[in-house]
Amino acid sequence: MDDAPSPLIADAFIDRNTSGVMHAATGPLQGLTFAVKDIFDVAGLVTGCGSPEKLADGKSAARHAPAVARLLDAGAVFAGKTHTAELAFSLDGRNEHYGTPPNPAAPGRVPGGSSSGSASAVAASDVDFALGSDTSGSIRGPASFCGLVGLRTTLGRIPIDGVMPLAQSFDTVGWFAQTYDVYERVGEVLLGADAEGPPLTRLFLADDTFAPVDEPVRAALAPSLAMLARDWGSLSHVNVSEDSLPAWRDTHRTLQGFEAWRNHGTWITNRRPKLNPAVGQRFAAGGRVSADDYAAGLKQREQIRARVSDVLTADGVMVLPTMPGIAPRLDADEAEFEVFRATALMLMCIASESGCPQLTLPLATLDGCPLGLSLLAPAGRDRALLALGRRILEAGAQ
Repeated sequence: MDDAPSPLIADAFIDRNTSGVMHAATGPLQGLTFAVKDIFDVAGLVTGCGSPEKLADGKSAARHAPAVARLLDAGAVFAGKTHTAELAFSLDGRNEHYGTPPNPAAPGRVPGGSSSGSASAVAASDVDFALGSDTSGSIRGPASFCGLVGLRTTLGRIPIDGVMPLAQSFDTVGWFAQTYDVYERVGEVLLGADAEGPPLTRLFLADDTFAPVDEPVRAALAPSLAMLARDWGSLSHVNVSEDSLPAWRDTHRTLQGFEAWRNHGTWITNRRPKLNPAVGQRFAAGGRVSADDYAAGLKQREQIRARVSDVLTADGVMVLPTMPGIAPRLDADEAEFEVFRATALMLMCIASESGCPQLTLPLATLDGCPLGLSLLAPAGRDRALLALGRRILEAGAQ
């Protein structure tokens, strides 16, 4: 197998065709431009899902995905569709067919996946914000790698209709922006009203999420943690997992793999597309998950959700590293990518399994590259979490 890296592409877009995509003349997002990850339907365009074969087999979408329609109705201007990792099954963003979008914040390193093109377009200031999706970390990871704000929304908070499914019981809509003002403006359009609950005032560190992270990463995040302790009082400590985060990760892999194969297995078997070897292995592993294993995983997920709920209660916010490190180099070997992915999934699976919102903020750097710190809140409290994020950014700027 050839492990040579894919070449960088010229920009983050797969299609800049905006003809016929109309937006409202006025609205809360008037004057803002946005891009759309190529798993979202945009009327008149084929949804390619990062696969030349999917693109060839597809037909022009008859209507916009609801998330896209909301943005257009709010006056935002569509700028085009962005590259995605193949069938959205990646945390690094590489695509052997089209190349890998650049990471403007860390040249020579991957932008993160699978919402790679959307993060790249925002980091390059090509658009004001961009839509992506998050199943296992595809908003949170690219945001951390590219120095952006990113929110994995509460499961089911934003309609996922008109979006290529990877694993429906995890798939969520999210977006990227460089500025917090823009991020909140988009949130007002997409999120609607929060679930009722008390103010989010109790911040605590999830110690077992810092354990897999190397010392230089912990050191880079330490000033932000000190700032939180200064402005919110001493931070309490907890281990979020009563068994082990690797076990939670394995449950996530079982459930995601089963659903991914259920969604795409027939097409892969019949079409025999030329998949990236690592992506192909993930789908093949999903195809080996039995119905009994899936049912057992669902029971384990209920236990995970109960545990996270008990830890957060109604007013708690968990503080954790967004990713185990900065973006890997584009020319890293496949073994390095897989080790990084396995570690990252231990951090990412907490929000994915619990269905809770997780906000990553660009609060640190390491070796000149961005590094995010995350806040995880009770389900349904996305806008309260965004408000807390603004307070933290303002405190850090003082």
